[in-house]
Amino acid sequence: MRFTKKDILDIESLEPKEISMILDTALGMKEISERPVKKVPTLRGKT
Repeated sequence: MRFTKKDILDIESLEPKEISMILDTALGMKEISERPVKKVPTLRGKT
């Protein structure tokens, strides 16, 4: 599933699957931010 909304203004308009996807993505980003080297190969050249 891919998130297609541009902005999140409230959670009432989100489907449960969308909320779950956002939380799963946040968990992955948290793990990356806690690494000693915070680089992610998929973002190479884009930041």
